[in-house]
Amino acid sequence: MFTQFRSRAISDNSVNKDIAGEAKDSPGTAIDPFESLRKIKSRGPAPVHLWDPPFCGDMDMVIARDGTWIHEGQPIRRPTMVKLFASVLKLEDDGDYYLVTPVEKVRIQVQDCPFVALEMEVEGGGSQQNLTFTTNAGEVVTAGAEHPIRIAVNPETSEPHPVVHVRSGLNALINRAVFYRLVDLMESHKTQSGQLLTGIYSDGEFFTFDALAG
Repeated sequence: MFTQFRSRAISDNSVNKDIAGEAKDSPGTAIDPFESLRKIKSRGPAPVHLWDPPFCGDMDMVIARDGTWIHEGQPIRRPTMVKLFASVLKLEDDGDYYLVTPVEKVRIQVQDCPFVALEMEVEGGGSQQNLTFTTNAGEVVTAGAEHPIRIAVNPETSEPHPVVHVRSGLNALINRAVFYRLVDLMESHKTQSGQLLTGIYSDGEFFTFDALAG
């Protein structure tokens, strides 16, 4: 599967162009090196937590900070291909990211978070508010106990680093436009001990933004 794809990519430079959505195997026929992924699952995340295949090496694939999937220097421009790869993405205990099938797994590189939250829908207000995010891979999550929002600050640049948890340790970096909307929704919350916190509600949870005041 992945191994076969790597071999073909090395022997046929046209695959790189096809990843970018440009090349043709013959007139009117697009090369499709990812057919094996379609056979695993076409919708939603695959049950990668149930699979323990052998490690088959590193693939020259990077998920850039802006969420672009890049193979051998070429961006994967087909949204359906990105969703298929994302469906078999797994973060393991060693802190590395892998593409996993029932028979093999390959390691890839992730510059920041594997996903980017591109859209946010706001429903209700105050403690009854729900914030629903859509990622670049088409996954939709509502921030809450199972999908917390976390905001850190880069110590070198002092820039905020807001993320929302998607699944199984995989986070989505909240893009700048969505983050500005979050900031506009900030409100104060007093704890039982009387401490005043600043943050945002979603699905009954309060997520503090106090890191921004540091």
